[in-house]
Amino acid sequence: GLIIDGRTLEHVLHDSLQSIFLELTEKCRAVVCCRATPLQKSVLVRLVQNKLKATTLAVGDGANDVSMIQVADTGVGISGQEGMQAVMASDFAISQFRHLKKLLLVHGHWCYTRLTNMVLYYVYKNVAYVNLLFWYQFFCGFSGTSMTDHWILILFNLLFTSVPPIIYGVLDKDVPAGILMQLPQLYRMSQ
Repeated sequence: GLIIDGRTLEHVLHDSLQSIFLELTEKCRAVVCCRATPLQKSVLVRLVQNKLKATTLAVGDGANDVSMIQVADTGVGISGQEGMQAVMASDFAISQFRHLKKLLLVHGHWCYTRLTNMVLYYVYKNVAYVNLLFWYQFFCGFSGTSMTDHWILILFNLLFTSVPPIIYGVLDKDVPAGILMQLPQLYRMSQ
């Protein structure tokens, strides 16, 4: 890992040392920046996003972390003694830092699988409906005759085919939370 303080970070963020710093950070498993100003935090996150083309996660617990949380792809605010500014600016809020592991490994995995299956469901649903309309055109001699009333189409999308993804999205848990916590490598498989 690499630990860097705010004064050193100020020198590193200049154009001449950025590439060396990014090369070094790519070889580290973790980089911790301490005693950095809010501007330095947000510039560092933006630098990693732009130069390394990485997805960033920023975790903060106070008002000094708001700019970093807003710049990151995903922001997590920790509600605590420093106020609620970080929580208000974040995408996700947790009460303690120890809950971050469950947020990422369990809920992150479930979110990936649910979104993937929802996209597949809608693709196949629309392929089935468009395929039905295509073959109907052969039956009616390509006259442009509508196969269904417009209300049927609205109800098809609104009621008949929206309930399964909602139920699936709420209830589906492909792997139990305990196993996801014990085997963090399952998170990578869901990606």
